[in-house]
Amino acid sequence: MAQVRHCDNLVTAQYLRIETGGVACIVSRIMIIEFQELPPIGTNAFALIEPSLQQCVIVDAPADAYAWAQQVADQHGCKIVALILTHGHWDHILDGHQFAAAGVPTYGHADDREMFAAPSKMASYAIPGLELKEVPIDHWIQGGDQLELLGTQMEIRHVPGHCPGNVLVYIASEKAAIVGDVIFAGSVGRYDLPGGDFSVLEKSIKTQVYTLPDETTLYPGHGPATSVIQEKASNPYVKG
Repeated sequence: MAQVRHCDNLVTAQYLRIETGGVACIVSRIMIIEFQELPPIGTNAFALIEPSLQQCVIVDAPADAYAWAQQVADQHGCKIVALILTHGHWDHILDGHQFAAAGVPTYGHADDREMFAAPSKMASYAIPGLELKEVPIDHWIQGGDQLELLGTQMEIRHVPGHCPGNVLVYIASEKAAIVGDVIFAGSVGRYDLPGGDFSVLEKSIKTQVYTLPDETTLYPGHGPATSVIQEKASNPYVKG
């Protein structure tokens, strides 16, 4: 089996999970997944890396995500080929304009079009003093889309309720889903912000998250990873 340089260690494994502080890394024979908690409120950014193709896809762009993504790409000898935004809330898109300026194709759901186009409208519930810049979207995605990236299919599922345009990215080959702020380990996304609705959120979780295979690892926009089977069994807000 090929060796993969990862997190400054040389590892040989079919599947290995490494967590250190705010950094987590997943190594499989197919894809490497790294994520980093970034400022200003601890939002996770993700890098999906396919070493054999020398490509990576970034999911979500909090502050410092562009510099972090470039560093990860350089470490793995990869080119960033796409940025997928799980939703349009300010803390997930702060560095989105930098990816766009660098020519990285950007994906987002049209129900959050206004947030991407005019993020300053979120200033009332963002941290004061932040510069909120427009994020141009090249590809509008919707539930049911199958994106062909990194030599594999990535299924888009629409999971509104936290905000209208929240999507999750399901990668069946990795038994992994990056879910934005629809669900967290032992919790769910806020539904008291504009466009939020608990009944819609609950339906999204039951019909789009809990219908994923039980062994699917869930990577939320904040906090640690969890799994479908764990949340179905013990999430106090939405029971499986």
